[in-house]
Amino acid sequence: MRLAKFLQLNSPYSRQQIQLLLAKGQVTVAGSVVTEATFEVDRFIRVELEGRLLQEVQGHYFMLYKPAGVVSATEHPEHRTVIDLLPETVRSDIHLAGRLDLKTTGLMLLTNDGRWSRRVTQPESTIPKVYRVTTKDPVASDAEAVFSRGIYFSYEDITTRPAELERLGPCQSRLTIHEGRYHQVKRMFGYFDNEVTELHRERIGDLVLDPSLRPGEYRPLTAAEIALF
Repeated sequence: MRLAKFLQLNSPYSRQQIQLLLAKGQVTVAGSVVTEATFEVDRFIRVELEGRLLQEVQGHYFMLYKPAGVVSATEHPEHRTVIDLLPETVRSDIHLAGRLDLKTTGLMLLTNDGRWSRRVTQPESTIPKVYRVTTKDPVASDAEAVFSRGIYFSYEDITTRPAELERLGPCQSRLTIHEGRYHQVKRMFGYFDNEVTELHRERIGDLVLDPSLRPGEYRPLTAAEIALF
């Protein structure tokens, strides 16, 4: 929202009065004087008018180690959710920046910043997501080539983006995908009639799951980690 519009909505002053206050240097944003009416502000920035605080909303950004059996949702009638793993004091307005299915474990991101989460999850972002995959049967010999070309999903009438497969053992591999289709990893291995028995997300972009976290634990992201997206 433009600063002048924000001030109109959050003060008793008229449009003309706000223009005058801006010109006199009576408005500060994030601690600095701003005189431009068109300056863009969002809900996570401190705004003061004549020394009075108009807005200060704290952004929350969490890395969570999702355990199996916990639902990627804000609420659920049967299962515990990832939100339930956070203390009640920070649950308000928190949402998920991406999802993992019930049995899948690993890195999840939670925040109250909608703009930030959209940058993480929007399909066109092509942010790589890295999974460690365990399958029932040995991985097919041509899996690397097939994954790198993309696999056609007839239900959505789309072909997956090229993915990179690294073999860790006969039934274990590391897969990097650049999108997040419904049950995508399991469906990709299902192309070879090979069941995924364990799935664990290790990384999103350059953000790696903290090895000190145990399943169900979380920690706030650092400023440098937030700036990755």
